[in-house]
Amino acid sequence: LVLPRDFLPGESAIMVPKTDDGRVLFAIPWLDRVVVGTTDTPVDEAELEPVPFEDEIAFLLEHAGRYLSKDPARDDVLSVFAGIRPLVGSEDADDTASLSRDHTLLISESGLVTIAGGKWTTYRKMAEDAVDQAAVLAELDDRPCLTATLQIHGHHSHAERFGELATYGSDAPEVRTLLKERDALAEPLHPAFGIRAGEVVWAARYEMARTVEDFLARRTRALLLDARAAMEVAPRVAALLAEELDRDEAWQTEQVEAFRALAEGYLA
Repeated sequence: LVLPRDFLPGESAIMVPKTDDGRVLFAIPWLDRVVVGTTDTPVDEAELEPVPFEDEIAFLLEHAGRYLSKDPARDDVLSVFAGIRPLVGSEDADDTASLSRDHTLLISESGLVTIAGGKWTTYRKMAEDAVDQAAVLAELDDRPCLTATLQIHGHHSHAERFGELATYGSDAPEVRTLLKERDALAEPLHPAFGIRAGEVVWAARYEMARTVEDFLARRTRALLLDARAAMEVAPRVAALLAEELDRDEAWQTEQVEAFRALAEGYLA
């Protein structure tokens, strides 16, 4: 659940190691919001757009109220999202909560290397283990893996100096120049976000954003920060993308409708 920042003033996170049913609860400051989680519910099938169950929302609201500065109500939730975590099964585990979150490497008789489990925050370690094992099987020259310290595009040692554009890292100066091209590009998209119109143009030109969802859900985190506000700005984002990508009004309408349908699943 994503809540307004005043539910957790300050910069410290909260972690409750054991709730009523034994699950961990956390509340973390994030992009001027507070993220509260998590639940652990097994599902039979993976969906492209998983949505939380009603009892999961109720569970988090009830337990978060015991530790936050005030009790959150359903109307306070700005956005709610769910993900499906792939877990490696075990005969000894009684439920999904007790399964390991670590990744596992499997090697078939043919030499096929399969990696299973893991999580986003350990992707570099997962990549290193998989490639190192594949290199051994292929009898390649032994070379040290560089992924642990490899800098990705946009890296900047002191990105905070760019203020509200710090997220762009080394690209921030160019983004700022684009925002100055014309007054309309410097206009905020919505009071709920610190996102400006020119950032849509930047995303289309340099970050391969091709849909409203691309921009509001991935190039920025608008959908996760405030689903209703994201729905409100969808037409403006569609218009900016259409101008940049040479799309017509029918495309804009289709984009807005598709995004709003998606965003409905992020409303509590």
